[in-house]
Amino acid sequence: MRPSAVRPRPQPTAQRQLGALPAERVRSVSQVAAAARLLVEERFRLVWIGGEVSNLRRYASGHWYFSLKDDRAQLRCVMFANRNRFVRFAPADGMSVVLRGRLSIFEARGDFQAIVDHVEPAGEGALRAAFEQLKNRLAAEGLFAPQRKRPLPAFPRHVAVISSRDSAALRDVLAVMQRRFPCVRVTCFYVAVQGFEAEGQLIGALNRAERMRHRPEVVIVARGGGSLEDLAAFNLESVARRIAAMSIPVVSAVGHETDVTIADLVADQRAATPSAAAELATPDGMELLARLRRVQASMTSHALAHLRVQERLLGAARARLVHPGRTLEQRLLRTDELAQRLRAAMRTAVGSARTALGQQGRLLARAGPAQRLEPARHRLAAAHARLGQAVLANAERAKAKLSESARALHAVSPLETLQRGYAIVAKPDGSRWGRPVVSATDATAGETIVAHFSDGSLQATVDS
Repeated sequence: MRPSAVRPRPQPTAQRQLGALPAERVRSVSQVAAAARLLVEERFRLVWIGGEVSNLRRYASGHWYFSLKDDRAQLRCVMFANRNRFVRFAPADGMSVVLRGRLSIFEARGDFQAIVDHVEPAGEGALRAAFEQLKNRLAAEGLFAPQRKRPLPAFPRHVAVISSRDSAALRDVLAVMQRRFPCVRVTCFYVAVQGFEAEGQLIGALNRAERMRHRPEVVIVARGGGSLEDLAAFNLESVARRIAAMSIPVVSAVGHETDVTIADLVADQRAATPSAAAELATPDGMELLARLRRVQASMTSHALAHLRVQERLLGAARARLVHPGRTLEQRLLRTDELAQRLRAAMRTAVGSARTALGQQGRLLARAGPAQRLEPARHRLAAAHARLGQAVLANAERAKAKLSESARALHAVSPLETLQRGYAIVAKPDGSRWGRPVVSATDATAGETIVAHFSDGSLQATVDS
């Protein structure tokens, strides 16, 4: 008897199909979740979503977890601590909000969720949409371009501040400018910074600042922080275009550091706070004073060094310069010496002649013969005549030499100058001429001076 063939048991259809698929076509749950997350994040990188908050939980880590729902669906949301610290209101269950974030999938649980980076009350949603639309349009026109931004003056003399009359922002601006640069002139334009009247008053203040007779060199627009609705006046197109058309540089200090308005974007400079705007518009007076003191000290040092060099040069020049009075004294002493020598020479010559004459007389007396007396007398008379002529000739030569020396001395003597009407002014010091006065600063009021002329001297007292 032949054994019958054993047939395999039939398998379910799904198992037969799974066994038939290639292994590379089968994905794990984590792979599917990761692919779905990438697909969702790529498709919804940044979205605005409006709804009602529910199941809000605040963890010790600072993160917020909640759901956003409407009447037909709900969405899980998470807002991490590094983002929710900028939220200026306290969300609660049942509150209608508008949030901005990116969509994702939490792979561990497969939850579809939104990762939120900004949330605001639902009433601000329309304002936010209008803000973004106006921002994009003005950016396309180039009103935000850095090339049209003007630099602020380094040392402004006049600054205009546009703000609310009793606002803390105005007080901060004035306090900082008074501390940093108290000499600056400040003109305040008081306006409403929110509400129906804010637009017209802001534009009017900008117009008045530009039409001032003594125009300011910088205009500061300042306001404290607030919600998007509170800052609505500074997001108006009319205000933005008026700021952009200003011929004076404008510094915008609207809201806190995290608040950004259209006025901030079109202004020449944007300050994080009103105090920062005052610091941008004015220099630090204490730093300028310290810098001026350093420059003054450097200039003083250089000037003193230059004066010391000039004093040394002046001293060297004075050492080389010989006073005319001293030269005159030397010439007078030389003249007296020559005259004395001349008189001594004449006395010596006369004495020698007399001695010779006496010797001749004695010889004559000794010779004695009468017949030789007359010729000897004639010779004596001739000798006497020659002696007289010799003495006269010698005297004439000495006189001519003296006259030549006197003319040479007279040529360099100041006496000739004195005869032309000039005088030598000096201070009496016991000498013949005194100490000369060469400058008006050498004599003081009440001091006695002497003026030497060609024919004498005059003594005077200085009045002034």
